[in-house]
Amino acid sequence: RVWMGARVSLSIGFVAALINAVVGTVLGGFCGYYGGKLDMIVMRIIDIIYGIPSLIVCILVMVVLGAGIQSLIIAMVIVGWTGTCRFTRGEVYRLKEQEFVLAARVMGESTFKIIVQEIIPNIMGLLITNLTMAIPSAIFQEAFLSYIGLGIAPPDASWGVLAKEGAQLLNVAPHLLFVPAFFICTTVLALNQLGNGLRDAFDPRMRGTE
Repeated sequence: RVWMGARVSLSIGFVAALINAVVGTVLGGFCGYYGGKLDMIVMRIIDIIYGIPSLIVCILVMVVLGAGIQSLIIAMVIVGWTGTCRFTRGEVYRLKEQEFVLAARVMGESTFKIIVQEIIPNIMGLLITNLTMAIPSAIFQEAFLSYIGLGIAPPDASWGVLAKEGAQLLNVAPHLLFVPAFFICTTVLALNQLGNGLRDAFDPRMRGTE
C-alpha cells in the first residue's frame, strides 16, 4: 500500500507543480513584457490569493468539488501558480530591455516568439529550480488534505490516507503511521536537496551562502 500510495502522491505532486509552472510562466511572461492593464489585473488577483491562506482555499475547493485526484489537483493549481507568475514577471521585466531582446524586436520578431525563444530560455534554469522546489510542497499539501479527510478517499491509497489510518491505530500498530511518515519526510527532503543543488548549479553566486 505504501508503493501504491507513492504512485498517487508523487503523481499529484508532479502534475500539480508542472501545471502551476506552466500557468505561472505564461501569465508572468506576458505580464512582465506587456505590463499595463493585464499586469495590474493579474497582480491584483495574486494579491487576493496571497491574502487568503492557501490551505483554506484548498479546503474550500475540496469541500465544493468533493474528494478525488482531479479535485485535489484543481485545488492546488488555483493557489499554486502565483509564486511562479511573480518570479517570471520580474525576470521578464528585467530582461525585456536587454540588447538581445531589442535586437530581436528590431528584426521584426513577434512578441510571442521573443518571449518563447529569447526570454524564457534565459530563465529556464531558474524555472526548473522553482519547479523542483514546488513538488515537495505539493506532496505535503496532498498528504495534509488526505490526512484531514479532504484529499484522496479510501479505499484508494496515498501517503496522507495511510498516515490518517495509521494515526487511528497508533497505540496498537505504530508502524502503520511511521512508515508512510518516513516516506513523506524522506521524499520531501530529497526533492528539497535536489532543488538546492539545481539552484547552486544554475546560479553560482548562491554557492556557499548557506
